[in-house]
Amino acid sequence: MKQKVVSIIKENLLEIIPALENEELSLDDTFVDLGANSLDRGELITMTLERLESESSRVEFVGAQTINELADMIVEKG
Repeated sequence: MKQKVVSIIKENLLEIIPALENEELSLDDTFVDLGANSLDRGELITMTLERLESESSRVEFVGAQTINELADMIVEKG
């Protein structure tokens, strides 16, 4: 399940920040290091939850700073 969530997060991140297309995305790079501002992170969380058809509130995930943290939090709330 986590690998699926990570894959969706990465796809959404590339959609939001196309400049990352040719970058190697580390699961532990912070969203700030990847160039995502707070609006981008909110959009990323919303898009990811929608694709996973999750009923969780995006507010529960705003503390996530990396792809890894966000994926872990989403899987935990499952």
